[in-house]
Amino acid sequence: MLLGAIKYHPIVPARVSTDDQDLRLQRAALKEAGCKRTFQEKVSGAKRDPPELAKMIEQLRDDDTVVVTRLERLARSTRDLLDIAEKLKEADAGLRSLAEPWADTTSPAGRMVLTVFAGIAEFERTLIHQRTNSWRVAAKTRGVRFGRALKLTADQIALGERLVKESTSVREAAKLLKCHHAALHRALSAPAG
Repeated sequence: MLLGAIKYHPIVPARVSTDDQDLRLQRAALKEAGCKRTFQEKVSGAKRDPPELAKMIEQLRDDDTVVVTRLERLARSTRDLLDIAEKLKEADAGLRSLAEPWADTTSPAGRMVLTVFAGIAEFERTLIHQRTNSWRVAAKTRGVRFGRALKLTADQIALGERLVKESTSVREAAKLLKCHHAALHRALSAPAG
């Protein structure tokens, strides 16, 4: 069965044309494509898991095909599109876009294109991860500290050090200083300076 997916974003007016606001064009195109049911989402495009999309995916049966007028009506990013395509694959359902004929997972060519997109997205994530790690290492070398800022004064840290040296546990010392033991532990572990 062909299922039509309509996503309407009233909070993002730049993405909703006047013609699409009443959804008539989308509904007509999906009906012409042979869709038996349509699912319409009227939430902000920023929402990660739209309820109607989840409902549609939950109701999918083997060999169903989700049809959209345009991919942008289904997903806000390549990552979202790939996540949705993976959920459809797990449900043994296909995906087809009327405006983008290359996006048709019911054909070998369409599956290949999405596989290439998935590879590009993975490559992009790896590059971002590498750049982030390089930046963190360089920042640590320059003395940048990560994590929460210490909320203990220098006097409290000195008293905590003295108590721990005198065989008081970090937890007991933290209770005396009226702070969390993790905060005291971080302060005691921090390099001097």
